[in-house]
Amino acid sequence: MSRLARLVSPRIVRRFARKQDGAAAVEFAMVAAPFLALVFAILETALIFFAGQVLETATTDSARLIMTGQAQKGGFNQEQFKQEVCKRVYGLFDCEGGIKVDVRTYSSFSAPDMSKPIDQNGNVTFQPEYQPGGPGDIVVVRLLYEWPVWVSLLGLNLSDLSGNKRLLMATAAFRNEPYQ
Repeated sequence: MSRLARLVSPRIVRRFARKQDGAAAVEFAMVAAPFLALVFAILETALIFFAGQVLETATTDSARLIMTGQAQKGGFNQEQFKQEVCKRVYGLFDCEGGIKVDVRTYSSFSAPDMSKPIDQNGNVTFQPEYQPGGPGDIVVVRLLYEWPVWVSLLGLNLSDLSGNKRLLMATAAFRNEPYQ
């Protein structure tokens, strides 16, 4: 019997197949990468939704300053209003360099375009303004933030901007109160 035949004999193959030493480590190695990718994708998705909700809450809270006339009576400009917004985002965002504040007055509630201002190349296409209006005016407050996306799993990518970012946008539309 040749040496190779002795190495591959049925008895040696059966003995090798019965051995379970290290099987758990091999199985974990096969499952670990997809499992960790899925966990990170779930965590990132949850973080993006949480950040969107924080942005919505900051929009609603800061828009109340305009709706009640506090911003107009205080003589707020766009930067001062942005500072009020930044007080409400609790360190989750790069407020000074990242959040864009857009406040506009409209003639009716159907006039504003509420879609995300993104062109076909994935770039944000608008210039923020600050028009808080007066008593009884219809005002739309929008906060925009470009959130970085790190995990894209199986083609499910949350980014909608170039540079692998997602545009988070929160909007509040209201009629100013008849403040004096």
